[in-house]
Amino acid sequence: MTIDDNDDLAGLQRAGRAVAEARDAMLAAVGPGVTTGQLDAIGREVLARHGADPAPPTVGFPAATCVSLNDEAAHGIPSMFRRLRAGDLVNVDVSARLDGYWADTGASAPVGEVTPIARRLLEATRLANTDAVGAARAGQPLRSIGRAVQRRARRHGFSVVANLCGHGTGGNLWEPPSVPGVEDPDDPTVLWEGLVLAVEPFLATGATHAFEADDGWTLTTPGHLSAQYEHTIVVTTGTPLVLTAS
Repeated sequence: MTIDDNDDLAGLQRAGRAVAEARDAMLAAVGPGVTTGQLDAIGREVLARHGADPAPPTVGFPAATCVSLNDEAAHGIPSMFRRLRAGDLVNVDVSARLDGYWADTGASAPVGEVTPIARRLLEATRLANTDAVGAARAGQPLRSIGRAVQRRARRHGFSVVANLCGHGTGGNLWEPPSVPGVEDPDDPTVLWEGLVLAVEPFLATGATHAFEADDGWTLTTPGHLSAQYEHTIVVTTGTPLVLTAS
C-alpha cells in the first residue's frame, strides 16, 4: 500500500509494534530444550494482547507464527515435539493484522553456542537487511535493494536465496511489488514516497534456491544453513521509517 495520511501511518505503527514485540519475546525465549511450539505460543499471546490477528492462519498455515531451523529458510511449522538444541540456528517470522493494517517481521538467532560460520552468517544477514533498508529511498530503482543484498552477501562469502523475496504490504499481507534479494537489471520499477515494503533478505552458506518440503509449507535449503532478517518499512525521500524496530 501507499500511505495516504497520518491515520495510515499510525495504524501501521501499531501493527508494526505488535509484530515486533512478538518477535522479540519469542527470541528472548530461545534456548536449548525450548520447543518451537512454545515459541509460537509466546508469539500468539503477545499478538492477542495487542488485539492483532496472526496472518498465517488466514492462508491455512497451522500455527500463529513460523519457526524455522538450520536449513529451513522459511515457513517452518512450530511443534510442541520439536526442541531446540545447542548449535541450532532458529528463525522466527511474525506477521499480523491490526485494525485493518498488516505488518511483517522476522529475525534469526543462535541457540547457545554455534559454529563460527553460523555466527558469521547471522551477522552478514543482519547487515544485508540494514543495507537493503538503507537502499529503499523514493526515486531510487527497486533493484538497488537487491544489489545491496548481493554486495553484502559476496563480501562475507555467502549466497542469496534468490527465489525468496520481500514484498509490498500494509493493506494486505502480500502486495506488489516483489522485492528480490538479487538485482534484476531489467526491472524498471522506481520506489516512491509512502510505499510500504517488507524487506527480507535470505542468505545461505551456498544455496541459491529454496525448495518446498513434504509438509507443503516449509522452504528448505538442503545441506546449507540459512538466515533471514525482515522489517516492514515506509519508503521516504530519506531514511526509511522502520515500523518493526525493537
